[in-house]
Amino acid sequence: MEFSEVVRTRRMTRSFATTPVSREILRNCVDLASRAPSAGKTQGWNLLVLEGDQTKKFWDATLPLERRSTFAWPHLLDAPVIALPFADPDAYAARYSQADKAHADLSEVGDWPTPYWTIDASFAVMTFLHATHDAGLAALFFAVFGGADEIRLALGVPPNMQLLGAIATGYAGTDVKKGASARRPRRVPDEIIRWNQWS
Repeated sequence: MEFSEVVRTRRMTRSFATTPVSREILRNCVDLASRAPSAGKTQGWNLLVLEGDQTKKFWDATLPLERRSTFAWPHLLDAPVIALPFADPDAYAARYSQADKAHADLSEVGDWPTPYWTIDASFAVMTFLHATHDAGLAALFFAVFGGADEIRLALGVPPNMQLLGAIATGYAGTDVKKGASARRPRRVPDEIIRWNQWS
């Protein structure tokens, strides 16, 4: 697929088939995601991948059984892969403590005016979403509003790691319906660009 086609046709998907996804496909997608921009080439992000029955740990923590009967997207739970992207703030402090970066005075997490660990991990997640689409997979990035502490405990995630959200991925299911936000019009470039000054 040409890059413009990947970008224009990628959509968030909320219905999945239970068909497993090979680790090789996932590795290839992560390899592409690892090429996203990274401050100081710190590459301070990790992807915790749950496969098959292991995804139940995620759903049990974030969507308890008593809430599932009213859940609007039941086939989201069929996704064979749940990937959890984590940003590592300490990796950035460590990288900017090294000799070639010491002049920046960013050797402590609190020194950073902008959390580049979040930015870089977000770049990687977006690249991963494009890579899954190019590989013929469907994907959904979504927030983890509840159960994050339970997930950390169950999966042994260090407390300093910043959870960005969750990515469900796999092959698209047949019950495909769009979320309400999909009906909102897309802004055109001239509504976004401010040439030379703000106003």
